[in-house]
Amino acid sequence: MLIANLPNHCQPDNSSRSRRRMLIISPHFPPTNAPDHQRIRVALPYLEAFGWEATVLAVKPEHVPHPQDPMLAAALPEHVPIIYVDALSSRYTKLVGLGNVGWRCLPQMQAIGDRLLSEQQFDLVFFSTTIFPVMLLGKRWWQKFKVPYVLDFQDPWRSDYHKAQTGKPQAQPPGGRLKYGLTQLLARCSEPQAMRSVQQIISVSPTYPEVLQSRYPWLSPEQFMVLPFGAPEKDFEQLPQLQVKQPIFDPQDGRQHWVYVGRGGADMHRALQILFTGIQSARLANPAAWETVQLHFVGTSYAPPHLAVKSIEPIAAACGIGDMVVEHTSRIPYFAAQQLLVDSDVILMIGSDDPSYTASKLYPCILAQRPILAIFHQNSSVVDILQDCQVGEVVTFNETNQPIAIEPILQAFVQPTKPLTTQWEAFAPYTGREMTRKMCAVFDRAVDQVADQSPVGAV
Repeated sequence: MLIANLPNHCQPDNSSRSRRRMLIISPHFPPTNAPDHQRIRVALPYLEAFGWEATVLAVKPEHVPHPQDPMLAAALPEHVPIIYVDALSSRYTKLVGLGNVGWRCLPQMQAIGDRLLSEQQFDLVFFSTTIFPVMLLGKRWWQKFKVPYVLDFQDPWRSDYHKAQTGKPQAQPPGGRLKYGLTQLLARCSEPQAMRSVQQIISVSPTYPEVLQSRYPWLSPEQFMVLPFGAPEKDFEQLPQLQVKQPIFDPQDGRQHWVYVGRGGADMHRALQILFTGIQSARLANPAAWETVQLHFVGTSYAPPHLAVKSIEPIAAACGIGDMVVEHTSRIPYFAAQQLLVDSDVILMIGSDDPSYTASKLYPCILAQRPILAIFHQNSSVVDILQDCQVGEVVTFNETNQPIAIEPILQAFVQPTKPLTTQWEAFAPYTGREMTRKMCAVFDRAVDQVADQSPVGAV
């Protein structure tokens, strides 16, 4: 595969200093199949090359409302210790509005973390998760053990997105207004505590540092690093040997399969409408070209199958192409999802109307080496990366509702005339190895800074 020949822009740390030790807090961890462990899972094979050893503290998968994928766990480095903790039953905590696994696991996470930090030498604690309540432990462990901590913001903890959208039909927040309101109330109380003693903050979006600095004046620009997820190149290198079968379609059935893998949501309606109305217009102009095209949307809901609601098919039906679109709300195993991308004829990437949205699935889509059709807000960081790597076409939109004609672009996908020529040199800075090097530099900076002084904003 071409990815095996990517330039190596990063060399191992050959300095004489002893290897440092890090405690990673990642409640969703394999065999749990959830997207927010991806940064850590991709980084684990490279950490030692850059001077770090890791121990992972996670939640037992039976307490987590996500499917399990044993193959994900089997692919982890064998030498990395992983400790799984219990969580309170949601049957009881839901009665007081605390169904989030972050609150349910907090007592056990604190107890086990206290024991590890008191009995072993750790240089750093790294919280890499969207289960935000566990980040409260950072301040505790800094005050109790003087171990600095780094936070990884993959999504906003406290969000004003739905507040800004109030009054619009698409503004219904996840879980409903009551549940979402309680979640945000807890976030407004908890987020400042986690920010009070933090040493460094990693963010997937350039918007989050700006928002956090505006809220918490003790934070400085030097405490932030914008760092997307690393590309899982090792996953795609081993994919042919795994001989995984994806369950969505038969690649040999003679049809042209366009595939989207990822969540749905009201914030994606604008991009979906652009795509579906464009296809309907193109199909009316040239019906024969579209006879074999089928669009698959996979893993669009995080809800259990009996509670999942389709969010894509209704939009397709309203745009007149309901017969072309099949929505599978349930997530499929991780490596099956990667094989699905490889088997596709076109990979669809659907963006949010939130300009700070950065799709973590971007790099697997590039590594699958299939043509990509992406529709994103013009200010999303995804746009520049896709254009630099030249892996397809990016259609952009903004806050206006002006019609966007994409029929010529669609025609080039349904009847391709030129081979894919990915610019791997442009992709090299986004590999898992290079992103891990940058991340370890953040860890080193956090540890070095506390060697002679207290963290910025510590109380």
